[in-house]
Formats: sequence, structure tokens, C-alpha cells
Amino acid sequence: MAIARFPTTVLDCPDAGLLARFYGALLDWEVRDEGEWFEVRADYGACLCFQQVEDYRRPTWPTQEVPQQSHLDVVVDDLDVAEQAVVELGATRHEHQPGTTFRVFLDPAGHPFCLCLG
Repeated sequence: MAIARFPTTVLDCPDAGLLARFYGALLDWEVRDEGEWFEVRADYGACLCFQQVEDYRRPTWPTQEVPQQSHLDVVVDDLDVAEQAVVELGATRHEHQPGTTFRVFLDPAGHPFCLCLG
């Protein structure tokens, strides 16, 4: 028997609304504003949460000087098409690309995430 259900990922960030709108647009999920806490939710219940943090320090991936704090992989059908779309949303492609079946990007707050072929 499970002790808990509905796991979610919470990302610390300097602007919770900005980051929630970024991921809401990326995934086409509803954005919920709770003040300094935002959520994006899928129709089927999956959820990502964003917590505003004072003195936030941007991750320095791939070094661990400031750890990445979290990491999301999202599945896409076409890396080139998906790259163009996430860059238009405000992501930046990281200079370090360690694989060929995925691409590493930074969201607007600097969290690394990967677009992965499905």
C-alpha cells in the first residue's frame, strides 16, 4: 500500500510566475497562481510546482559549484522543432551537449532540462 500519491517536482526560482508560465506553455498545462507559489497541472493530474525563493542562486551545471537542484526530461518527436519552440519560450541551449538523442537547455531561471527523443 502506498504511503503517498501524486508525486510532484518543486523548483526553487527567483520568479515563480515567470517559470510557471514557461512550463505551462511548454507542456500546454493550466497555470495556477497561489502568490509566491505557482503550479502547472495537466488534465490527467500531473503537476509541477514553483516556489519563489529570495537570494536564489542559478545552477552552474555541469559543474557542481551550485548544484542543478532539479532536472526534468521531456519527450519530444523532433529535437529541431522542439528546440525552436523552447527557445521561443525563453529557454537557452546549453553549450555542453553530452548526447545525441537528447539536448540540454536552461529554463528562464537557469534550471537544466532535456528534450529527449521518444
